[in-house]
Amino acid sequence: MFRSILIALALAVPAASAARPEPRIPAAVFTDPAPDKDFPARMEVLHVPSGGVEINGVAYLAAGKGPHPTVIICHGWPGNEKNLDLAQAVRRAGWNAVTFNYRGSWGSPGSFRFAQNPEDARAVLAFLRDPVTARRLRVDPRRLAIVGHSMGGWVAAMVAGQDAGLLGAGLISAANMGFVRGMDREGIVKMAAGNAETLADTSPERMADELQANAAAFDFLKAAPGLTAKSLLVLSSDDGLRPQTDGLVQAVRAAGGRRITAYHAATDHSWSDRRIELQARVIHWLKTLSPPVK
Repeated sequence: MFRSILIALALAVPAASAARPEPRIPAAVFTDPAPDKDFPARMEVLHVPSGGVEINGVAYLAAGKGPHPTVIICHGWPGNEKNLDLAQAVRRAGWNAVTFNYRGSWGSPGSFRFAQNPEDARAVLAFLRDPVTARRLRVDPRRLAIVGHSMGGWVAAMVAGQDAGLLGAGLISAANMGFVRGMDREGIVKMAAGNAETLADTSPERMADELQANAAAFDFLKAAPGLTAKSLLVLSSDDGLRPQTDGLVQAVRAAGGRRITAYHAATDHSWSDRRIELQARVIHWLKTLSPPVK
């Protein structure tokens, strides 16, 4: 997860997010659903094929026969905050929630590379859309969404910009991984050294070199044209990253996108003292998503 150094990296983009009243707290945030003896809520460990290995995932499956709408949740760099409380709340709201670990992170086999992270998210979506998997997990493949925190927000934007089948994308304190343009390598190495927990077959220097070499390709503003038809939830916080996500909101609007909910919360990068508010805003947004008309 990004630390205070990112404050100095924020792009000078005018704020696009306006404060809104506190949301009504959905019952799913604090109330367990009625038990379903025939189709109980359950958890299933997943092994998702991606890049020649099987990455680790967990499906939090909602009660009821289904099929259920499903959201995948992408963690950050390195991903100490997994947002599992959000996954549980989303499940109580009637959605399946799927979390996963990118290749080379948190026990998933392979090497950690930034470029592979969107590929792994696409692999999870393909896995859920497989008819056999969809039946087993009670997934409605026509009702899929993606949510990401920090670097995971970048993953969500990059994937949603190229996936016409997704209903929407939610970005939580998202970081634009193309932000390093103009930074010196020493500063990037220092930042990478503070975000290296559990990451396999990499080093701060290797991560810095990959970020510098791909700064243009990793810029999530490039995803804006593909996001215009999507429902977007863009949540920012007091972590120095707001100008980056405000820039994306402006780019999507400039390209014709209008289905954008943007909100800024006075909290830290991990939403440490706004967890209930975070759950409420995501659940309210998910309720607005509708499947495409056949």
